[in-house]
Amino acid sequence: MTGIENRFKRWLAARRQPVPLGTWLMSAAPATAEAMGHCGFDFLVVDMEHVPIEMSDLAHILRAVGCTPAEPVARMAWNDQVLIKRALDAGARTLMVPFVQNADEARAAVSYAKYPPEGVRGVAAIHRGSLFGNVADYFRRANDEIAVIVQLETPEAIGQLAAIASTPGVDALFVGPGDLAAAMGHIGNIAHPDVQALIERAARECRAAGKPVGIVGPNPEMVQRFIGYGYDFTAVASDIAMMTGRARDWLGTLRQDAEPMPAPTTSAY
Repeated sequence: MTGIENRFKRWLAARRQPVPLGTWLMSAAPATAEAMGHCGFDFLVVDMEHVPIEMSDLAHILRAVGCTPAEPVARMAWNDQVLIKRALDAGARTLMVPFVQNADEARAAVSYAKYPPEGVRGVAAIHRGSLFGNVADYFRRANDEIAVIVQLETPEAIGQLAAIASTPGVDALFVGPGDLAAAMGHIGNIAHPDVQALIERAARECRAAGKPVGIVGPNPEMVQRFIGYGYDFTAVASDIAMMTGRARDWLGTLRQDAEPMPAPTTSAY
């Protein structure tokens, strides 16, 4: 890989097989991000929506993931022009934008990530995204290398899927099962049949629209189900969920005579 080439964007466009697998980074720790990147994941999602990760933290985490074979995905706190501009300048190349409800919001997300004339991204000569000015043709290439993934997290958004998918500059869609379940009245229960039916429908409609679609599941069994539905890339749980889950398993083994600790809900991302 050279310069600012975005492998993840190419995987999306090619519908790479086997399906790229990732996980969520919830610990906000560069060392953990680097360790997870060496575990074999194809991509790692830096969650800036639900984790207190600031822009300086993002740059450190991107550096850590950059030492590994994994590709980083920066999940924004919101569909916001300033946040997106700063994340790109910090070196993010693949963005995930939460809670996109319609094509107008998708168009806004794309415009924030693109330089004129395709968008309204602010211009700076020196920043981490351009390797501190050492990519001579950065302004010419950046729009083609940045990937924009928009999240559909409500039934209303799924209802607008075709229009969102056809928005120029949207590279992929991503279904948020936790928020989708909550919006459907089944908070914490993504396995509910109605939720699963809508998740399956979203994959089917994305396939018809010719747009890659991703999702996250709490465990390998659920992720395998999503892949069976036709999802093109998927994440499983998070660094924190894996760490605490293993800790509970080992403590349970060592305390076989003690009352087991209840497992927390891991379905909302």
